Amino acid sequence: MIKRFKKISAMLALTMMISLSGCGSKDKYKTDSASTHQHNEDVTDTETTAVTAGPDTDSTTEAGTDTATTESSSDTSATETTTEEAKPGEKYLQYKNMTPEEITASLTLEQKAAQMALPAIQYTKTTEMKQNCYGGVLSQKNELTYDEWQVTVDAYQKAALNSEAGIPFIYGQDDVHGVNYCQNTVLFPHNIGMGAANDPELMYQVGLITADEAKLCHMLWNYSPCVAQSVDPRWGRTYESYGSNLEIITNLSTSYSKGLIDGGLIVCAKHYLADGNVEYGTGENSDVARLIDRGDAKLSDAEISELLKVYQALIDSGVQTIMISHSSLNGVKMHENKEYIMKLKNEMGFTGFIVSDWNSVQNTSASDYYTQIVNSVNSGIDMFMEVESFNVVKDCIVDAVKKGDISEERVNDAVTRIIRVKQNAGVIADPYCQDMKTVQTEVGSAEYREVAEKCVEESLVLVKNDNNVLPLKKGTKIYVTGPAADNARAQCGGWTIEWNGSPNEDIPGVTTILQGFKDLSDKYGVEIITDKSRASEADVVVLVVGEKSYAEWNGDTADLELCGSLELGGNSDAIEAAKALGKPIVACIVAGRNVIIDKYVNDWDAVVMCYLPGSEGQGVANVLCGGASFRGKLPSPWYSSVDQIPDGKPWLEQGFGLTY
Repeated sequence: MIKRFKKISAMLALTMMISLSGCGSKDKYKTDSASTHQHNEDVTDTETTAVTAGPDTDSTTEAGTDTATTESSSDTSATETTTEEAKPGEKYLQYKNMTPEEITASLTLEQKAAQMALPAIQYTKTTEMKQNCYGGVLSQKNELTYDEWQVTVDAYQKAALNSEAGIPFIYGQDDVHGVNYCQNTVLFPHNIGMGAANDPELMYQVGLITADEAKLCHMLWNYSPCVAQSVDPRWGRTYESYGSNLEIITNLSTSYSKGLIDGGLIVCAKHYLADGNVEYGTGENSDVARLIDRGDAKLSDAEISELLKVYQALIDSGVQTIMISHSSLNGVKMHENKEYIMKLKNEMGFTGFIVSDWNSVQNTSASDYYTQIVNSVNSGIDMFMEVESFNVVKDCIVDAVKKGDISEERVNDAVTRIIRVKQNAGVIADPYCQDMKTVQTEVGSAEYREVAEKCVEESLVLVKNDNNVLPLKKGTKIYVTGPAADNARAQCGGWTIEWNGSPNEDIPGVTTILQGFKDLSDKYGVEIITDKSRASEADVVVLVVGEKSYAEWNGDTADLELCGSLELGGNSDAIEAAKALGKPIVACIVAGRNVIIDKYVNDWDAVVMCYLPGSEGQGVANVLCGGASFRGKLPSPWYSSVDQIPDGKPWLEQGFGLTY
């Protein structure tokens, strides 16, 4: 395994060289929906179906009636930079030899404002892209194959290039543990598990692999890494964090970001600032009531300074974009916190662009949308992820400049930053990714899966091992049970296929923990039993329990219990049934955080925290059977009661972990 892994490491190192070789009145501004829900399940994907019909799809032709209107041009704001008119779809060729400042100067005010808009793909059509040439497009709620992704993205790119502005757009996606919205890709452990592994070199390779598979989809902008400091495990986004130790967070996030950049992607560090430091009970109550998510972080200047050091390290590593947090810092919503947004640009040397989060401007303090947009632009946000109201955003910006509420200099700065990122990433020179090189020719390669398996093995934390029940010995009969044993959805967690996780327990390309045991049984000379009628024949029980999958505030919890409000269905029954057998029990916990297990831990001989392993569940079986040693350490404290959070003495400290 080690020799094979070194060969893979050498192959991935080649990725860097390959990637570098190419690649009216204010009241009229109202949004259609004030919802900040990440994915509206009522929206159909007819547009995506239309543009993914085949490689010859005309991206400028849509089923149905096109109701968009032609945007007016502001001739006085455009500067003539070329004398020869470009052919339709080829204006970008002229941009290749221009500076970002020159490109920005050639645009009308309306075209500049469109570059600052970031619609979601389910709310916009290619005809709108051709008409407006938005700076980017994001999100997709249905999984596609990598080649279907290529067709989809290229259709919008064709529309952008055939627009009057002709500036290539960038497609953004939350590929937070691999390219998790594409079929059959490699899915790595979520960040909480990578924090347990704490292996910067491995994290760099995760970045390279994610970049390679994302490029196969033509998705070049990754909303990752999340560098939140996990303070309160009741927060629903705990698993998106590397843990509570800022040094570990810094080392892993910078290594991962360098891998993404060397692999050819545009990186988006998030969520600035203090998203993981929010206090329980302060959650945002806008469209829904939240316990803690999007709440208020009440921090001292010294504490803020420590968080800023993480972002400084990311800026120094070359991160090109930064996403603002939904949350507040000392009572001020970050989306209107000019002091700290401008600190990035004026004091920390950040030359990339700053993007808002999903519809979050709508939850800032102003009472009308026009003023919310004006305040956020003037606070330093450059691109607006207002996923349905993107055209309203564009109109607000144009109108605000004409009224003097936003200076055109501020707009020019935003657009220049956006274009600079695109140009430096090679998007303007090669918008269709025709010259882009990848290591693999399709997603889900055996080589990449082997790296992901190593991530799983290193992320496992051995919490208890009485009587040396682990590793499982040759000749052992093992009864594998529990609702997470053969459940790909629970194993991969949220941000997998869909926002809250896969709609199905079975996910193509995912090896479950149970399947991993079956696949390795001959190698280790063990017998795997799954029939409960034969459970009494077993020498040991491997009990796999956990949490149901969730994302963001849907994972906020008041109880944090393994068998509480977010328990995976069947936990309680499986725990009782395992205990009744009177056999040694190895409990494997598949969860996005350290859940409270004080009611059960004394009944278990061994406890393994698996976190959310991703696609390669065989890594769990390999370690439990002794094929690899435990090396994971708790990335955050483990509490035995919510009363201990956050200042009480925990059951186990951050950094705890046993070995064989």
